Amino acid sequence: MNYNEKMFELGNHGSAIRELFEYGRKRKKIVGEENVFDFSIGNPSIPSPDIVNESLIKLIKETNSVKLHGYTSAPGDEVVRNKIADYLNKTYKANVSAGRIYLTCGAAASLTISFNAILNDLDEVIVFAPFFPEYKVFIEKAGGKIDIVKSNLDFMIDFTELDKHINKNTKALIINSPNNPSGAVLKENTIKELASYLKRKEKEFNHPIYIISDEPYREIIYDDIKYPFITNYYDNSIVCYSYSKSLSLPGERIGYILISSTATNSLELYKSVCGAGRALGYVCAPAIFQYLIGETQGFTSNIDEYKRNRDFLYNSLRDLGYTLVYPDGAFYLFMKALEDDSEAFSKKAMKHDLLLVPSDSFGVKGYVRIAYCVDYEMIKRSIDAFRKLKEDYDNEK
Repeated sequence: MNYNEKMFELGNHGSAIRELFEYGRKRKKIVGEENVFDFSIGNPSIPSPDIVNESLIKLIKETNSVKLHGYTSAPGDEVVRNKIADYLNKTYKANVSAGRIYLTCGAAASLTISFNAILNDLDEVIVFAPFFPEYKVFIEKAGGKIDIVKSNLDFMIDFTELDKHINKNTKALIINSPNNPSGAVLKENTIKELASYLKRKEKEFNHPIYIISDEPYREIIYDDIKYPFITNYYDNSIVCYSYSKSLSLPGERIGYILISSTATNSLELYKSVCGAGRALGYVCAPAIFQYLIGETQGFTSNIDEYKRNRDFLYNSLRDLGYTLVYPDGAFYLFMKALEDDSEAFSKKAMKHDLLLVPSDSFGVKGYVRIAYCVDYEMIKRSIDAFRKLKEDYDNEK
């Protein structure tokens, strides 16, 4: 055989999200774009803030083209990393260092590099269901084992369940807040409880246990909820961040890894990140977008538009009789399917040109994910399709 079987399997069977997205593209050509209600993929629908294009134009006009399109240092431009550190320290009263920041091609690269930097054979990584499906791919490719822990009914950390899973082989836990797919946000008291719990377990097992905080939706939080920045609460923490959602730049693939300055052997851990980036070929993130994010710290797209989408869709679906998780952040609704088989429910929704992602790949059964980072007018047009889907099930009773 002249290829890797595992890689063939990944390439031959894409993620449920991507497959539904591709179906939607084909379907729109048949019935018209306005007649397909595509809630499949988390592709920001809100334009980038003006400063993004303004900064790009300024960079192109005023920066030497050799520098603009040339290599930076492997971990990223030092000036940009200092700007990121200054912003985090000012915004979250954190104590982070530019010397612990590694710029990457988005959060996916950040996670992949981080797993490769810390995992050895037999190491386990705990994830809390529901979780982003690619975690499993990234962890296993890095040689680790995924350990799935069920969340409680509010999709928050269930410490009783966690205690059943954590063991001497546990190397890390992933937290994703705001969460994809539920929109749940871990509050400060939960982060404090988790930090205290893990500190006890570190002593019990006599080795560091890392919290990897996957936070591309960090700025997309509603209702004045405070975001607890993980390095302020737990020493052995790694932040994986992307500007894809906050600045509406998913196609530009720019983000970073931050190693807590107070982590055990922090410098050695950072060097492992640099080594993993080198081994994977993830060095020197796109230079022009490195410089761009240096100019756009603290700016976001208009998050109020996502809140409008959330409020309208959540209330409309509840009025129709659907059961949903109330999301405090991100741009997803997690809705209870009208039957136990969420894949069957998703297929029935497709008959009404509603594209809803079944929850099985997120580690939870019986739900669908609805990405409401879409045009507001499309959301309004979709309500009648949701009504007809509900009537289909009501008529079966």
